[in-house]
Amino acid sequence: MRAERCAKRDAFTMRNSANFPAIAAVLLALGAANATVRADDLNDYPTSARADYVFACMKANGETQRSLEQCSCSIDIIASIVPYDRYVTAETVLRMAQVRGNLGGEFRSTEQAKAAVDDLRRAQAEAEVRCF
Repeated sequence: MRAERCAKRDAFTMRNSANFPAIAAVLLALGAANATVRADDLNDYPTSARADYVFACMKANGETQRSLEQCSCSIDIIASIVPYDRYVTAETVLRMAQVRGNLGGEFRSTEQAKAAVDDLRRAQAEAEVRCF
């Protein structure tokens, strides 16, 4: 009786262990896909936008190695708080609000524009505290 149970257990183990590499491969593929999605979510700012921010930040804070590190940290914090599309909206509003006349007034007066700029300003304040 005992020998029969052992034989059944061994047969069960052999059948399931044959599937292990396939199961492991599927799990690894799912994990890699999930990690890629998360990395993309965390890094939705294009390199050119990050570089543009860092260059402007360094112009304002001195062109030193320390300011490079602080400005790089700053855009990383901003990117973790404000989605890229919201960042683009706020940057556009800030640039267009400098235009004189009715066109600039449209960007200065809308609630949606103010909300986008407020989000960016809050993220910049957080970055200032953490990085500078």
